[in-house]
Amino acid sequence: MNVGIEAINFFGGSAYVDVKELADYRGLDVTRFNNLLMKEKSVVMPFEDPVTFGINAAKPIIDSLTEEEKNKIELVITCTESGIDFGKSVSTYIHEYLGLKRNCRLFEVKNACYSGTAGFQMAVNFILSQTSKGAKALVIAADIARFMAVEGGTALSKDSSFAEPSSGAGAAAILISDNPRVLQIDVGANGYYGYEVMDTCRPIPDYEAGNADLSLLSYLDCCEQAFLQYQERVEGVDYQHTFDYLAYHTPFGGMVKGAHRTMMRKILHADAKTIEEDFEKRVMPGMRYCQRVGNVMGATIFLALIGVIDYGDFAIPKRIGCFSYGSGCCSEFYSGVVNRQGQEVLHRYRLDRQLDSRYKLSMKEYETLLKNSDKVKFGTRNVEVDYDLLPGVLGTDRGMELLYLNRINEFHREYKWIK
Repeated sequence: MNVGIEAINFFGGSAYVDVKELADYRGLDVTRFNNLLMKEKSVVMPFEDPVTFGINAAKPIIDSLTEEEKNKIELVITCTESGIDFGKSVSTYIHEYLGLKRNCRLFEVKNACYSGTAGFQMAVNFILSQTSKGAKALVIAADIARFMAVEGGTALSKDSSFAEPSSGAGAAAILISDNPRVLQIDVGANGYYGYEVMDTCRPIPDYEAGNADLSLLSYLDCCEQAFLQYQERVEGVDYQHTFDYLAYHTPFGGMVKGAHRTMMRKILHADAKTIEEDFEKRVMPGMRYCQRVGNVMGATIFLALIGVIDYGDFAIPKRIGCFSYGSGCCSEFYSGVVNRQGQEVLHRYRLDRQLDSRYKLSMKEYETLLKNSDKVKFGTRNVEVDYDLLPGVLGTDRGMELLYLNRINEFHREYKWIK
């Protein structure tokens, strides 16, 4: 049977910083900075959290459904390493504010940046099972980077200087059904690979620690091994010609370029010129949005996928290979087919326009934000959100109603819609 993405959207927040300005402000080494291949990063405001990002990504999709179609959503999975409670799932808030029916499974999954793919594949298999014919599933991958990396001792090194310009905030909302208008999954075409490694982690809720070199090596290892298992399971696969485009999990662009170069050398023995041309043609479309948002953990693979579909050429149906990686680690290589109709469906959500509408923070405003970023965090009990901290952010006309955090009352988060 057919299964895949019926609709997909991304929300990249209300504000951003220019990462070149940030690098200059921090006095970062220019050569190392250029290797990041980053342009902008979304910055989370005090009135934003994984709930608001997830709902603002999903609402345009839900609003496009008829009441009958909306009531077919029987599964809501949130995928995040930025949860707001050890027990209560973000999915409960998302379910409530989207007005979904109560005959619905609600839960959350965590596995670093692999979480989005974990939830996605779980939803795909729910549809394939046909235990509830005609049902739909909503998967929300939402993550934020509100704080800097911290000292990790002798094994986990502090590297906040280059983590800062690459860490973003945002959410992808994916509606999965047996009507895959956007992307039809290649059922059974999966390669996965994982093992225990201490490359990055969040040892306490609002901080991240890691070993950048180990993370890169693990990413490269998983990229190769996950694809090799895919190749074993799918007859006649060729890395260069089977996939018209490739969407990689993108912690930062330089890592993706290095991984693609390694794959082309090891699997195809390609020369430098061939590798560069192939990167520009098959990989770069998927990096366009990632360069403007930064690493959004579990949502990043879907941000790359959206970029491929938005900027690729789908005059005829084409296959996209997807590589998802999560520290710790688990990875997966899978694929699907997109046609012109899928691209047209995605174009309706105008992600480029949403990113253009974000407020650009000056370095002074950014520093003000960082100094006040601990007002709303994991485990906050009571707080009234300060909407006047940076009034220019809310003063920007975005042409749509958005959900923002209003206050936290005895741990319970309360939200409101603002035009």
